Amino acid sequence: MDTAHIEGLIGMLFVLGLLALIVLPSVIGVAHDRRVDRQIREAERARREAEGLGARERPALGRRYLTTTVTHHS
Repeated sequence: MDTAHIEGLIGMLFVLGLLALIVLPSVIGVAHDRRVDRQIREAERARREAEGLGARERPALGRRYLTTTVTHHS
C-alpha cells in the first residue's frame, strides 16, 4: 500500500465514524421507544387481567375523552 491508499482508507474510516456518530442517537431512541411501548403493552395487559378481562378484549367505553382547542379572538 502506498500513501494514497492509506490516506483514502483513513478518510473512509473517518467518514464512517462520523456517520456512526450521527446515526447512533437515532438508533438508541428507536430502541428506547420500542422498550417503552412494550412496557406499556405489558402494563395494560396486566391491568386487563386484574380487571378480569381477557388479553385481547377491550374494556367497555365507559370513559370518553373530549379534547377541544381554545383560541382567543379579540
